[in-house]
Amino acid sequence: MKAQTQTSLPDVYSRVTDKIIADLEQGVRPWVKPWKGGNADGRISLPVRHNGAPYQGINILLLWGEQIEKSFQSNRWMTFKQAHALGANVRKGEHGTLVVYANKVTKTDTDDQGDEIEREIPFMKGYTVFNVDQIENLAAEYRTDTEPVNSEPLELIEDAEAFFAKTGAVIRHGGDKAYYAPVQDIVQLPIPESFDTAQSYAATKAHEITHWTSHQTRLDRQLGKRFGDDAYAAEELIAEMGAAFLCAQLGLTPEVREDHAAYLDHWLKVLKADKKAIFTAASQAQKACEFLFSLQGEDEQQAA
Repeated sequence: MKAQTQTSLPDVYSRVTDKIIADLEQGVRPWVKPWKGGNADGRISLPVRHNGAPYQGINILLLWGEQIEKSFQSNRWMTFKQAHALGANVRKGEHGTLVVYANKVTKTDTDDQGDEIEREIPFMKGYTVFNVDQIENLAAEYRTDTEPVNSEPLELIEDAEAFFAKTGAVIRHGGDKAYYAPVQDIVQLPIPESFDTAQSYAATKAHEITHWTSHQTRLDRQLGKRFGDDAYAAEELIAEMGAAFLCAQLGLTPEVREDHAAYLDHWLKVLKADKKAIFTAASQAQKACEFLFSLQGEDEQQAA
């Protein structure tokens, strides 16, 4: 049992990426895995901190994976010190889970002319958290489990459709393929009746609308300089994770699309060659999710 620790930046990248690679090598997408676990009958909530604030980006993937692998029923996590401050304690023999914290610090330097200039220096550190299922003597309010599955899926999907409508994305139906066409700036989907379930239709729409956020008039997601020839696969990775993040907040089940199976080998190649790639993809997916929520209006915005 260890209290929170700091991990070097290169080691954080390697540890997180290696964990994602291990799942992909088993044919499992960790951003979809929660809905396939035996203890997740339906959707799963976003992981949250001790105070209820949701985790973001790469931490969502890390904590989802741990929750399913270890069959935790709660989606709430806290550090050793936070548990102690609440009068609780981590059970003897329990092992924590790595999460990361990224930010920037401002440093003042002097240029060649003697003028002061400010530079922003990014940093990242890793620290350890424990699921509340690993903690004893917590007050009941901190042991809230994930919300039960909505018993009225049709109403839930109607809410999701209202969410998509407020984005302003042009969505057309027809044919047998789902895709985003950047030149026309449209999302093309098969007619809803061609999907097995309404959940499947809505989840596929979430994937394509995540692509839609990449347009130059929105997030202007340019991946060529960062990923080179792998930019297309990187964009698909962003769309898959973005849709999973979005579905978690809209109460939908992410769609495991068979046509994406061919991307697994390519994703593995990208992640093995670049330990920072999954961080970039998760960050971009988070930005896409936040952008879509920003289009909902003040009364309905949620933390992405």
